[in-house]
Amino acid sequence: MAASVWSLAWRESRTARRRLLLYMSSLSLGVAALVAIDSFSSNIIQSVKDQSRALMGGDISFNSSKPIPPAIDSLFDSLSRHGVSFARVTTFPSMAVVPRTSGTRFSQVRGVTENYPFYGNIVTEPAGRWQMLQQGPYAIVDPSLLTTLDARVGDTLKLGFGTFTIIASVKDVPGAAGIAEMLGPRIFIPARYIAETQLLVFGSTADRTVLARIPSGVDPDKFVKPLRTRVESQQVRVRTVTQSEMQTADAIENLSDFIAIVGLVALLLGGIGVASGVRAFVARKIDTVAVLRCLGASSGQVLAIYVVQAAAMGLVGAAAGVLLGVLVQFALPHVLTDFLPIDVHVTLVPSAIADGLAVGGWIALVFALRPLLALRNVSPLQTLRRDTDAEVLRMRWTDAPRIIVNVALVASVLAIALARARTVKQAFGMSAATGMAILALVASATLLSWAARRGLRKGWPYVMRQGVANLYRPGNQTRAVILALGFGAFLVSTLYLVQNNILRRFTVAADESRGNVVFFDVQQDQGAGLDSMIRAGGHDVVQSAPVITMRIASINGKRVSDMTAVPRGQRGRAGWALRREFRSTYRDKPASSETIVSGKWFGDSAVKAARDTGEISMEEGISKELNVKLGDIISWNVQGVEIPTRITSLRKVVWTRFEPNFFVVFAPPVLKGAPNQLVLLAQVRDERQVALLQRAVVNRFPNVSSIDLSAIKRTVDRIVERVSLAIRFMALFSLAVAIPVLFSAVSATRRARVREGVLLKTLGATRGQIARILLAEYSLLGLLGGLTGMLLSLAGGWAVVRYIFKIPFAPPLAPIAGIAVVIVALTLLIGLLAGRDVFRETPIAALRDV
Repeated sequence: MAASVWSLAWRESRTARRRLLLYMSSLSLGVAALVAIDSFSSNIIQSVKDQSRALMGGDISFNSSKPIPPAIDSLFDSLSRHGVSFARVTTFPSMAVVPRTSGTRFSQVRGVTENYPFYGNIVTEPAGRWQMLQQGPYAIVDPSLLTTLDARVGDTLKLGFGTFTIIASVKDVPGAAGIAEMLGPRIFIPARYIAETQLLVFGSTADRTVLARIPSGVDPDKFVKPLRTRVESQQVRVRTVTQSEMQTADAIENLSDFIAIVGLVALLLGGIGVASGVRAFVARKIDTVAVLRCLGASSGQVLAIYVVQAAAMGLVGAAAGVLLGVLVQFALPHVLTDFLPIDVHVTLVPSAIADGLAVGGWIALVFALRPLLALRNVSPLQTLRRDTDAEVLRMRWTDAPRIIVNVALVASVLAIALARARTVKQAFGMSAATGMAILALVASATLLSWAARRGLRKGWPYVMRQGVANLYRPGNQTRAVILALGFGAFLVSTLYLVQNNILRRFTVAADESRGNVVFFDVQQDQGAGLDSMIRAGGHDVVQSAPVITMRIASINGKRVSDMTAVPRGQRGRAGWALRREFRSTYRDKPASSETIVSGKWFGDSAVKAARDTGEISMEEGISKELNVKLGDIISWNVQGVEIPTRITSLRKVVWTRFEPNFFVVFAPPVLKGAPNQLVLLAQVRDERQVALLQRAVVNRFPNVSSIDLSAIKRTVDRIVERVSLAIRFMALFSLAVAIPVLFSAVSATRRARVREGVLLKTLGATRGQIARILLAEYSLLGLLGGLTGMLLSLAGGWAVVRYIFKIPFAPPLAPIAGIAVVIVALTLLIGLLAGRDVFRETPIAALRDV
């Protein structure tokens, strides 16, 4: 029996394979997205595991913004006698000057010891020069530095008061990322020559890292566990290669989860397309099924034949999606090269391929089952009489198989969401949001049918009345088209809204910045001279802020060492905020990038005279991380002196503006006598004068570093453009999914449309009148589908921007309206293309069907 069903299913499918496969292709792109994302994410995570030691340069990293304390150096000496090796890296900013070309560029200097790095290879051009670095006052630089300064290998390079010879450029460094190089090209020098630069003075910005290589076979986490408390008590941060690996993997998984949501929605959209397409397929097979029933086939056998066909074509569609996903997977490393800190080794991931086939095949089957169940209603009498497709395919709400399939469909969506989400709450949230979107679209389609029935007027032109009537007549396609169209519009518009709001935050803030050159590491006795130099050149000093380094000693009388820190994002006091070194300032009024959101700014008495307990204003985000509120007392360790303060206001800070911003601002009398450095923000109206000003400053004050914010803004613009390109690709991908789905939805009522068309021709209607009828119908469908999708996207975009990215939401109305117009035009185009058979059929066809 089973063999005969398979044989009959194969023979009967010969006339419908191409059309059925077209319907199943609706989900191919969704499967492709899931396979590509899962495979590439797996490749990255495996590459991180393989390269984690090379990324860090050792097994354990000890890091501090101040010189390593003698107690920790003694610990390192003790560990050295037990087989542990250490390498040191000191990273600090400097203005790099090439005297031959007079070029100046802000850069990141890395002073490294001879045994750096323990893992991974640094490739140079010319080759083999890394081993020469420690032989003298040499420098190996990023290629971008050579390009910017018009320098070449062999040139002299000045860093502060030190002079070095460029012996090579870096070709490949483990963990290198192109974006970091754009912001500040790296310069590697021997650690023993750092003192000659005279750049590391009081308050200088610097990062000291000690890398440890432990004996083979020793677990880094277990090795460092008994040392962690002792080391961190000296304000030295500890991180193992395992922690670094987990952090990188988490970041990658977060990104892949976000993109996977798009793939999941695209997959469900494809499922809707499958259901619509199979409904059209079923309508075409009514006569064939009736003949099979006359020949003795039972309703179960008939259903089995077409379920086998649908399942087979679904697997073929899923396989095509898997193949496309693998191709995308191999292309992604070339697209994302500048964003990845590792070399990704792309390999096939059997589990991702198997999941893609299984999920795609199952989605195709479960979405196809619902319309296929209607074949049970086709009786042998259908060969003798011609009922409308809607009457034949109508099923009762209480039909048990239909209820079972509906439950299986909902359970499938929930199961996929559970498999894709990080938590059960996220999975139910995704499923609920998807269900609400579908219900909203179905409700809008029902409303359109009701409004069309109620609002139809006899005085309207005939073609308008006929087109509007098509929206509520038996066998109408209103629900299917609105669902497919609205879902596609919702997906495309939500992606655009999220992109626009995220990128707008950077571009608008950057445009509002008041200065374009920032000078930092300015000593107290250099402030007046630097200010004079800037103003003498005809430029403006926009802001001058003192910077004092400090750490939290206690909160409300409880010492930091006695507190239980929690990981970032959890309830309590975050460990990173308790242990960090704060760079704070003092001033008598808020900056232009700050807004008081709670409490009051310093009063006149607090600004004029010192108090036993000073007043501070804290940024609202850091206050949440520290779990503090207005009125709380925080004591600060300012270079060995504890200063008690009270929180009197909370501020909202626009961090994306290119201006000096601070977590904590003190009332001036509190820190007036504390040793500090200065940061100056200047406005140079002619960008061509920026390099001249930087060169003049570095000649007079070699320790002062400066950043051309215009160059940084151009870098940010390039990054934004790349991100925009990626999101536009996702939006176009979503639109590509929506097109075959919409074709399937329109095809679902093709038979009824052709029958109506030829009847109208028989009654004397012209091709032009039929075209205008279709135009009226699809205009209303496109308008409502696009409008509903836009409204849903506004709600979805607001939720994503507000609760995930935690930034203000501002809908770009003009582009959204443009998307709506495109959706309407696309609906008209597809509707008219799908209605070509209506124009081709002749009136004689209507007579044959009588």
